[in-house]
Amino acid sequence: MTTAPAVAGVLTAQQVVATGSAIVGMQEESGALPWFPGGKTDPWDHVESAMALSVTGFVAEAEAAYDWSHRHQRPDGSWPITIVQGEITDPGIDSNFCAYIAVGVWHHYLITGDTAFLERMWPVVWSAIDLVCRFQRPDGAFRWGGDHRTHAMFDEALITGNASIYQSLDCAIRIAAEMRQPDDDWVRALDALDDAFTTRPEVFEKPSEHSMDWYYPVLGGAIRGRAGQELIARRWDEFVVPGLGIRCVDHRPWVTGAETSELALALDALGDTADAIELISSIQHLRDPDGSYWTGLVFDDGKRWPVEKSCWTSGAVVLAADAVSRTTAGNGIFRDAGRRLAPRV
Repeated sequence: MTTAPAVAGVLTAQQVVATGSAIVGMQEESGALPWFPGGKTDPWDHVESAMALSVTGFVAEAEAAYDWSHRHQRPDGSWPITIVQGEITDPGIDSNFCAYIAVGVWHHYLITGDTAFLERMWPVVWSAIDLVCRFQRPDGAFRWGGDHRTHAMFDEALITGNASIYQSLDCAIRIAAEMRQPDDDWVRALDALDDAFTTRPEVFEKPSEHSMDWYYPVLGGAIRGRAGQELIARRWDEFVVPGLGIRCVDHRPWVTGAETSELALALDALGDTADAIELISSIQHLRDPDGSYWTGLVFDDGKRWPVEKSCWTSGAVVLAADAVSRTTAGNGIFRDAGRRLAPRV
């Protein structure tokens, strides 16, 4: 079994494994990892939760999740936006949701070194990334999604989705290199997206009130170094609530565990691991005795909201713990993201 992460004074390895076990407890027989038992499954959060299973040593369960992705991929390389207990409830295409399979597959391979797994999932990754590249606009940004029935694309380029696609392309290029099947089109797509982030940020929709639009360019690897530090500093006081976590929405008294964990990952990627650990510590008030995490807290009245323990919140906490503790071979999946580090072909 993989050695589980531990964060001194915050989480023991046993507690992190308990969180992984709680995620397993939410997994459906099909391998799907829904938001919560009986809830919807989307292809992005499903992969994030699977990544946490890889970290905590639940390898068979993680591979069952990736097998679910394999089985539910449509012929065009996409997945429906949402599925509830096997029934498609939103058949649309989200380009970011489809791209993220590359991050999960590369992460699992880094941890397990299982070449058979990588070979089995390679056609899935190839088909997904090939589809996603069709959503790229001439300015380098990616359209957020489309209608699966009519194949019409929605033109808006969302900053969070594009930052996540940036990391997905980076991982896809690494997988292709490992498979000795490099794809020049993917490299050109990532170069164009990198150029958009660094020289033409106005091509993206204006950042919203949600914290993800603030930190995701750092998390996905598009913005790093001094520029990344300045970006984080710019809105720190708007979102960070000392001792409680970060707001999901800048003007609401609501802190959320997943966004806080993702900001911790972004800070760690900038080399600010001490503050990342402090953020992970700040959201332990969301931890349930069974190891799972409540989604968030409305801190002006002390109520948890929504009243659910979400699979992906637990997953984000596990990934943040692994990153700051440098435990598994996949601990650098976010820290190492970036065009400048991806192999050229």
